[in-house]
Amino acid sequence: MNTENTLWTVARIAAHLSVDRHRIEYLIDSRGIKPIARAGIARIFAPADVDRLKNEIERIDSQRQGGAL
Repeated sequence: MNTENTLWTVARIAAHLSVDRHRIEYLIDSRGIKPIARAGIARIFAPADVDRLKNEIERIDSQRQGGAL
């Protein structure tokens, strides 16, 4: 998937990272990640935001498994 030309909605990010949508929504809200645009009611995020969310999920999952940094 070409990440640069993708319109990154919450649902698409969740599918891309293979996590539940509510995890993405929680991270967006709790980390103050702002959309770069809106398409109707859908929030559109930058590829850099997708990378940040991926890193946050990996960090949280590693702490849950006892592998805290």
